Amino acid sequence: MASNLTILKQKKYFKLPPNLPSYEKAVKSFKKWSDFEGQLSFFKDHKINAAYNAIDKHIQTFRKNKVALYFESESGEKKEFSYYDLFLLSNKACNVFKDLGLEKNDRAFIFLPRIPQLFYCFLGIQKVGAVAGTLFSAFGPQALEDRLGDSQAKIIITNNELKERVEKIRHKLPNLKHVISVDNHDFIKRMEKAKDSTHVAHMEPDDYAFMLYTSGTTGKPKGVVHSHKAILMQHLTAKWVLDLHDQDTYWCTADPGWVTGIAYEILGSWSNGVTSVVYEGRFDAKKWYEILEKYAVSVWYTAPTAIRMLMAAGDDLVKNYNLSNLRHLCSVGEPLNPACVLWSQKVFGLPFHDNWWQTETGGILIANYPSMNIKPGSMGKPIPGIKAAIFDDNGEKVPFKKEGNLAIKPNWPSLMKTIWRKPKKYRSYFFFERNTNQKWYLSGDRAWQDKDGYFWFVGRADDVIKTSGERVGPFEVESALVAHPSVIEAGVIGKPDPMRGEIIKAFVVLEKSHEEKIKKSGEEKKLIEELQAFVKKRLAGHAYPREIEFIDKLPKTRSGKIMRRILKAKELGLPIGDTSTLEEY
Repeated sequence: MASNLTILKQKKYFKLPPNLPSYEKAVKSFKKWSDFEGQLSFFKDHKINAAYNAIDKHIQTFRKNKVALYFESESGEKKEFSYYDLFLLSNKACNVFKDLGLEKNDRAFIFLPRIPQLFYCFLGIQKVGAVAGTLFSAFGPQALEDRLGDSQAKIIITNNELKERVEKIRHKLPNLKHVISVDNHDFIKRMEKAKDSTHVAHMEPDDYAFMLYTSGTTGKPKGVVHSHKAILMQHLTAKWVLDLHDQDTYWCTADPGWVTGIAYEILGSWSNGVTSVVYEGRFDAKKWYEILEKYAVSVWYTAPTAIRMLMAAGDDLVKNYNLSNLRHLCSVGEPLNPACVLWSQKVFGLPFHDNWWQTETGGILIANYPSMNIKPGSMGKPIPGIKAAIFDDNGEKVPFKKEGNLAIKPNWPSLMKTIWRKPKKYRSYFFFERNTNQKWYLSGDRAWQDKDGYFWFVGRADDVIKTSGERVGPFEVESALVAHPSVIEAGVIGKPDPMRGEIIKAFVVLEKSHEEKIKKSGEEKKLIEELQAFVKKRLAGHAYPREIEFIDKLPKTRSGKIMRRILKAKELGLPIGDTSTLEEY
């Protein structure tokens, strides 16, 4: 079991004192989640609304006229919205939806690119007391039918371009009463005429607030539902992990079709009163650096795929931009390769801080913190109040350094409330510890914990490779490959083998100049042997890829997560399951 021995010491002096100055003290002093409820705004009847906490609570404070959102479109159009602007717009949207018959607990979905309407309509839905859902703008008709049909959505908010896909399947959706286009004259007029004040629904903390559909290896996507009280966890982790301060300009690059975009681009971040940047366009290294410079971004939250693509763009490009305002970098979506952490330390003078959580957990659970030393490649340590442990397949805890199933002790505020219309599936996420009969949430991830309390990701339980009697996590092999100067990205799978049970196969994306060199020289075999030796040297004799295939791109979700199951299915000629969340290139 390999771990990177490099430890990045955090600087003693920060541009701003960390919100979590001492991790150890915070863990020891933590008693119960309700002790932190004073950081949220509850109504007099002790009820709550997530949207109210994201925006409305700031209106009677100094933040009323503070910029909440800097928006830039792909074409370069720029807009800015204060907290007061979003307060009024979300109130108007709430009233429009009420007029159309949307009621408490109804489901309303948003099918839009990252434009301002997405954000204030999401808030407006929650103010009604309805359940807000988000859909990636790249979804096709089948993906839409699966989600809108299962959720029995009453309203979908889209635009004229995307509306065509909805119309193709609308006849199959008897519960869908309204298809609203935000660029349609009717909606624009409704928004103009709507009152800019509204009654925000008073919700029980456990009432449903938002839902997202996640894809699996088999079957249809499942609807993960979260409650209004999830914002407590999102608020605290945005403060402790992302270290958001009032002085910050913050850029989360996630699409709100993904849980990160909801938790840390709408709810948890705005609950902390931060100024956010939203860029509508696709990834482009130059444009991203330009955004960081133009808006003087100080806290940046992005995905490993984007970091690796920035690495591929070279170390010199970043020198053309003034990024002196950057003070804290975070990563999410899949494990962050150690090479990425060391690269960012070199080029930005700041390491990326990895953290771990899932759609089902609703908020960050394990993280690297500004005040804590980083072990590159590690997930970090659990959030204060979170108890994490490693179990074997029999439900017994395993000792330090031993791989097993990562589990979390319920109930934290943002734990999913249900899987929509699938109670049996929901129950399958939990198990009882063998010796104590205590209940645990089973993440489906394999990991191990070192003696210092840091957790290390191995792979999804169904991704771990068993070769010659040894277990190998795909992530550590991928990280070893990415550390080679010719490699940009790698995806690793186990391939059935009559002798060894499985062998390791790697799909590798090469850096452009190396790719061209290989094509011209025909020395592909030589590079394969070099990469195999490179991995052997860093890991172990059994943990190297016996097969390596060079490909142009890896299949990934729109959140940047490598879809190893797609690689495996194609390699073995098996059905690839649901692909609706795959990124399109």
